[in-house]
Amino acid sequence: MNIVILGSAHPLRGGGISTFNERLAEVLQEQGHKVIIYSFSLQYPSFLFPGKSQFTDEPAPAGLIIKSVINSINPLNWISVGNNIKKETPDLVIVRFWLPFMGPCFGTILRLVRKNRHTKVVAITDNVIPHEHRPGDLPFTKYFLKSADAFVAMSKDVLKDLSTLTSKPSVFSPHPVYDNYGPAVSKEEACKHLGLDSDKKYILFFGFIRKYKGMDILLDAMKDERIRQAGIRLIVAGEFYDEEAPYRQQIVDNDIAGSIHLFTSFIPNNEIRYYFSAAELVVQPYRSATQSGITQVAYHFEKPMVVTNVGGLAEVVPDGKTGFVTAPDPTDIANAILKFFTPGSLPDLQQNIAREKEKYSWDTFTGNLFDIVGLK
Repeated sequence: MNIVILGSAHPLRGGGISTFNERLAEVLQEQGHKVIIYSFSLQYPSFLFPGKSQFTDEPAPAGLIIKSVINSINPLNWISVGNNIKKETPDLVIVRFWLPFMGPCFGTILRLVRKNRHTKVVAITDNVIPHEHRPGDLPFTKYFLKSADAFVAMSKDVLKDLSTLTSKPSVFSPHPVYDNYGPAVSKEEACKHLGLDSDKKYILFFGFIRKYKGMDILLDAMKDERIRQAGIRLIVAGEFYDEEAPYRQQIVDNDIAGSIHLFTSFIPNNEIRYYFSAAELVVQPYRSATQSGITQVAYHFEKPMVVTNVGGLAEVVPDGKTGFVTAPDPTDIANAILKFFTPGSLPDLQQNIAREKEKYSWDTFTGNLFDIVGLK
């Protein structure tokens, strides 16, 4: 088939979204399809992007066709892009929808594409009700939803949200494992690379730092006297998308500076394996969530997890098998961390992780994309 992917890609640094789209394109090409990614010339206006830069210095992924042509705030551009894709008559457009702000842009492009009466449109919906609400969210989302033929949700919570907004076909298909960050390295090598003492116990908070991700909850868990006595240290690896000062003040107020290692620049793909390899445990103390790509990175590196019982996180981390599920509460999270470091708390851990990883193959995911719109 001829397939178009609409969404972020190199040189945009969209974190997991760009990496996901590029990996999806690679998998589809391996299956014999022709794939073009239509990405952005301008993705976010500055008021919507709290990071330091929207672009990466990493080399472009080999073998992918990426056209950086979409301007998210220019309606004339949407019309031009939509008409161009319409003329190409792809068999399938896969659009990544993660933010209502993109609704007018994607919705307009797709309405024009579908006028060719050939192209099917399936949307991968990260969120239809966002973690952080802004004016216009609901009408922008509804405008977008009307432009697709079917939807794939990567958590059951998002599937439920979709059912309240559209009657079009939709299916749950879990986020595939991120398998494109290279192999794990030894803890000793990882710690040497990061300038850490490999004799210490480390837990990892990874990803953009935003209020809904609950890093402040984890910082309060770290002041638990039992955590101090156990000598557990926290690696924070990710860029601040919130104001940085309150977190740093919390570290001072909690008197935990000696136990916290901050790596708060954007983490390029070729560095990710060092952070996961240095840590024994990945902690996701989220206040709210639908699904999280961090979980699938942890599975790739075969790391156990502590996740909170919000959104779809507990769907992919069986409690007591590949990690622990807890409330988004400092004491509960501290209890789960301490339980992990208790010998024998997770019997058959490696076998359980291997079994879970098998559920999250890219071939299964792409099969669901095709099936929901009646393509093979």
